[in-house]
Formats: sequence, structure tokens, C-alpha cells
Amino acid sequence: MNDGSDSRIDYDEVGSGPTVVMVPGSCSTGAAWRPIIAQWTSRFRCVTTSLLGYGGTSEHRTAATADIAQEVEVVETVIGRAGRPVHLVGHSFGGLVALAVALRKPDLLHSLTILEAPAPEILRRCGEDDHYRSFRQMSSAYVSAFQAGQSDAIAAMIDFYGGPGTFAAWPPRVRDYAIATTAANLMDWSCAYGFDLTPALLARISVPVLVAYGELSHPAPQRANELLGRSIPGGRITVIPGAAHFMIATHAREVAQLVAEHIDRTLSASSIEAAAR
Repeated sequence: MNDGSDSRIDYDEVGSGPTVVMVPGSCSTGAAWRPIIAQWTSRFRCVTTSLLGYGGTSEHRTAATADIAQEVEVVETVIGRAGRPVHLVGHSFGGLVALAVALRKPDLLHSLTILEAPAPEILRRCGEDDHYRSFRQMSSAYVSAFQAGQSDAIAAMIDFYGGPGTFAAWPPRVRDYAIATTAANLMDWSCAYGFDLTPALLARISVPVLVAYGELSHPAPQRANELLGRSIPGGRITVIPGAAHFMIATHAREVAQLVAEHIDRTLSASSIEAAAR
């Protein structure tokens, strides 16, 4: 789809039923959601996209201008075409962008699901210095390695999330795509650190929110997502047994069930409220 300028934004949809807009993370495209969508067997109308610099979505950020608001505009455009309000689901950096959408335009959403967002700033704001330092040490080393010409510098970031050996275990085409999109991923990290999350800001969220993270994920993103869920009024927090960060691929059945249950709860609550009016 075209956003009215020369920019392109990935847009695909399949199925029928309540509309679910699904935002993938860094180094990924809407195709990452296929294992989840397959679990639902056309239960929902699933709309997928890709963030800036991935898939067919144009990149217009620079290292100097990167801001999460630019990503929010992409998702808002997709929701506009899909027809609002929607159930918004985001994984990894897509989850952080989805959270920013909920803060800026809550009227676009019926519900929000965040699947292990990289949210280092909530750690800093809540005094979780050790966990915040873990993020910073990883990303600083990553940037330094890339600037020094290490072509697979992104491997250390992937292993931070998935555990040692995760990147090496990926199929060659997946590794190659991650390497090819490293520059975009570095801007994603700039956006994440520039997103000043505080408990007071999160307390403004008014839509039903589910936050999930993996049982085997790195402790720093685990704690960050726990703080997100605790800071959002009525937020639900779920730990996915046996899963790490790349849960939408490794634990598709469990993730699909969690998201569907969250959507069903939201729809049921809306029906009860409508009947009471």
C-alpha cells in the first residue's frame, strides 16, 4: 500500500472475523505471523505489515532523525486501511511500537497484546539499574562491532534475546536477512532508548492490555515487560512456559491461544457493557 507519498507500507490480510493487526519485530516481516495465523484457522481477520526498513515498507529514517513516532505512523496507516478499531498485537520492537500507538491513539484499538517488547527505559525509570545496564552493555557492544566492520555484529543481539547459539542455529536465509537489515535494527534501538516510558505515562492507557514474555528469556526484558504490565491499569501479565524471545515461531500454539483468549475477553466485556447501557 502507498501512504500518500512515495513511501510504501506492507499490507496483507487473510481470514474473516474480528480484525487483528499484527506488527512484527526487527529484522522481520509480516510473514513472521504465519505460524500464529495458521493456529486460528480463519477465526480472525488478520492484517499484517512490516516496520520501517523491513519487507516492502520504505525506510525514511536516518540515524539522526529516528524516532518511534515514525513507526507509529506506519501502524496507524495500516489500521486506517484495515478499519478501526482493531485488536493490535506486537512482537518485540513491534510490541513497543504497538504500545506507543495505544498511548497516542487509544481510540484506534479494542485491545493490545505486547509480546516481549524491548522497553529498556521503563527499567531506568523504575531504578532497575542492573537490568538496564544489561541492555546498554549489549547494544553498545553491538554498535561498536558494527562500526568496526563486523558484518555479523547483529548475532550478539540475537543471542542476547534467544540465548547463546540462537543466531547460528537460524537458517542461512534468515541470518542473511538479519545481517542485511542491521542498519535498520540499529535505528530501532535508537527509537527504543528514545521512548521515555514511565509508570505515570503507562497509567494513561485505557484499553485492555496483555503483556507476555518467555520463561527462558533474558532477565532484563523479562523484568521490563513485567513492569509494563504492572504499570498499565488492568494489565494482564503472562509468562509463556519453555519459551524465549522468539516465541511466535517456537511456541506458536501457546501464543495464538493467549492472544485469542485476550481478544475473546475483550469482546465479551464489550458485549456486557453494551447490554448494560
